[in-house]
Amino acid sequence: MAEPSAFDYTTAAVGCAWPALSLPPVTRLTLALYCGASGDHNPLHVDQDFAREAGLGDVIAHGMLVMGYMGRTVTRFVPQTALLAFNTRFQAMTRVGDQITCTGEVIAHETGADGRPCIRLVLRATDQKGEVKTQGEALIALPG
Repeated sequence: MAEPSAFDYTTAAVGCAWPALSLPPVTRLTLALYCGASGDHNPLHVDQDFAREAGLGDVIAHGMLVMGYMGRTVTRFVPQTALLAFNTRFQAMTRVGDQITCTGEVIAHETGADGRPCIRLVLRATDQKGEVKTQGEALIALPG
């Protein structure tokens, strides 16, 4: 999916779809690079033999990698300083070969704890079969 050239989150109404972010399929290289960047070297993410012995069949992606994809969905259009809250519930394991697409929707206009006007998004990361991997919310301060 091509990157949208522009999206003005400051005028997004309730019910407005956030531009989707589709990522390339997760590879073993993706997982190895994420291990190095995050410091999370749990063998479930990189050691096939360990993962099989644990009953997983193969390695699984870090949940925080997929959460990072969801965060990237937001920060493509929003300054990081405007992201006031971000949470995720992990729903299913992401495996090598899964192609993740992150989507969102504006669900509310509200006032942040500091009194600033905000929008609240519901976010979801799904694979190529439509299985939800993670879902959560983000609270974004509007400029002004």
